[in-house]
Amino acid sequence: MKFKEALGIDVSKKTIDVNLYCKRDYLQFENTVKGYKALLVWVKRQTGLAMDQVLICFEHTGLYSLPLAVFLTGQNITFCMEPSLQIKRSLGLVRGKDDKVDARRISEYAYLRRKLLKPFVLPSLSVLRLQKLLSLRERMVKQRAGYISSLKEHKCKLKQKDYELYFSTHKKMVHYLGKQIETIEKEMKELITHDEKMNELYLLMVSVKGVGFILASTLLVATNCFSSFSDSRKFACYAGIAPFEKQSGTSLNMKSRVSHYADKRIKSLLNLAALAAIRSDPELRAYYQKRVEMGKSKMSTLNIVRNKIVHRIFAVVKRRTPYVPLYQHAA
Repeated sequence: MKFKEALGIDVSKKTIDVNLYCKRDYLQFENTVKGYKALLVWVKRQTGLAMDQVLICFEHTGLYSLPLAVFLTGQNITFCMEPSLQIKRSLGLVRGKDDKVDARRISEYAYLRRKLLKPFVLPSLSVLRLQKLLSLRERMVKQRAGYISSLKEHKCKLKQKDYELYFSTHKKMVHYLGKQIETIEKEMKELITHDEKMNELYLLMVSVKGVGFILASTLLVATNCFSSFSDSRKFACYAGIAPFEKQSGTSLNMKSRVSHYADKRIKSLLNLAALAAIRSDPELRAYYQKRVEMGKSKMSTLNIVRNKIVHRIFAVVKRRTPYVPLYQHAA
């Protein structure tokens, strides 16, 4: 079906500002199910088109855009949920910010790219739950690290007998957060185990040396069970581990470097996975040591190992068979 109209939506906490690109019509609705129903009635009245002829596009704003995505999915309406940075960069030089103007800009973005944009597929309830648990765990890990760091610093300068309440409170918070993190991880494991698809993908991923529970869980969420990325190269770009050239004429010719546009959390987890793989995988350890002995950069070599891990993960998922180390079968 060819889209004849584009609807841009700027999502806020309490309202959604919508704009029809061709009709140049604008209106504001509540960010509730009641508002979504009124929006559909308004679009049909203003355009006279069926909803499958209207391309709906809005930014990925996390908690605020999720109810709209759930509603549209329930109504079997095609929509695109794009990263805000991607929309912002595509608009060129802009000045000022206004919800009404933003809705118009999003509708323009959608209409001009209507043949290129891919419909958004809402993750399953299990993936959404896993995403929230991962986010909660990450916050608690950071808080615990903060208390541990503060406790170490003050132990060097203060006498514990003079500040008993201060030190005991810190220790209790560290202990409590540790227990809560264990509880969250237990719930995450149960969630993955009871979902057949996620459990199959999880077992395939952890068969790769260096891939642990947290990285595998994060990849399930980030890739929407490997439905959001068609190959490992695209995911490497998303994770910020794919090197790119920077060359222009004869005056600019820099070495290939990774981009700073990346999911830093996944990049950090892949870095830990690469370090673990170098210790536990003889093949990768030998590869790392050989390159370092040749005078190659340790960081660039570590990045290659990160890419190898990503390629292995996508390979086992595609084959639907666990990873088998090649060195075990070498003559």
